Amino acid sequence: MHHDIVKKIKTIEIKTRKVVNSTVAGGYHSVFKGQGISFSEIREYQPGDDIRLIDWNVTAKTGSPYIKVFDEERELTVMLLVDVSASGCFGSHTQSKKEVTIEVAAVLGFSAAKNQDKVGLILCSDQVEQFVPPKRGRDHVLRLIRDLYCITPKSKGTQIGVGMDHLLRMHKRRTIVFVLSDFWDTQALKSFQIAARHHEVVPIVITDPREHTLPDAGLLWMEDPETGTVIPIDSSDPAIRNAYAQRAAAKNKERDQFFKKNNITPVTIDITQPYIGPLRSYFESRSHAHA
Repeated sequence: MHHDIVKKIKTIEIKTRKVVNSTVAGGYHSVFKGQGISFSEIREYQPGDDIRLIDWNVTAKTGSPYIKVFDEERELTVMLLVDVSASGCFGSHTQSKKEVTIEVAAVLGFSAAKNQDKVGLILCSDQVEQFVPPKRGRDHVLRLIRDLYCITPKSKGTQIGVGMDHLLRMHKRRTIVFVLSDFWDTQALKSFQIAARHHEVVPIVITDPREHTLPDAGLLWMEDPETGTVIPIDSSDPAIRNAYAQRAAAKNKERDQFFKKNNITPVTIDITQPYIGPLRSYFESRSHAHA
């Protein structure tokens, strides 16, 4: 492996370890700890059983006390579905959206590992670029971070729905799915409705405010990173800046309305701000909802 990549992976582990240990892991555990328990069967009550587990409906029908038996499922599975389309390379701040995405994925991966959960990865453009089956442990999370750094997508386009379809084929059992994307592909939102029936889907929206406004900087050559089309734009023209802002606002509104309509709570991360705040707020709000 290239020395620079090894250095980046070590740096990201050190940087995210404190975040995981001090803030996120506790919230993650409180939200997801109870999801590994599944109902197994009914059996006759035996001396010493917890009377709180008595199934009163079956007991009334049979005339004998019966209790519900619960099993700890073997594991809780977490999937990181990451949009690796070219728009993720954008960044007007010190970090690109891709770099922030990798850090957030690392925090979620290490939090899952700390909770003894399995973690897997789907890298998606307008096709599934890579699929890494879920496994437990820190070393596996480090491998996922390496794959995120090393991926050279075959395609520049975005179609998160393809990744969702792959997930639905591969995972029949309920899974926690964190989807990391800028969600400029509003068509992909429809796939959430289907996936959310089977899995717990958490969209993590990675945004850069400079994508929503055009600076007054004269003639600019703008390239669409996903199509490669380059066009000249006179950014000194207020009408053009306004049209650009309106188009971005319309996309954001479509995305936000979709999430609201489908009772999906996104985690929105602005790459010019620390990501720990939105992650902590998400887990705290979910933890209170589960309490």
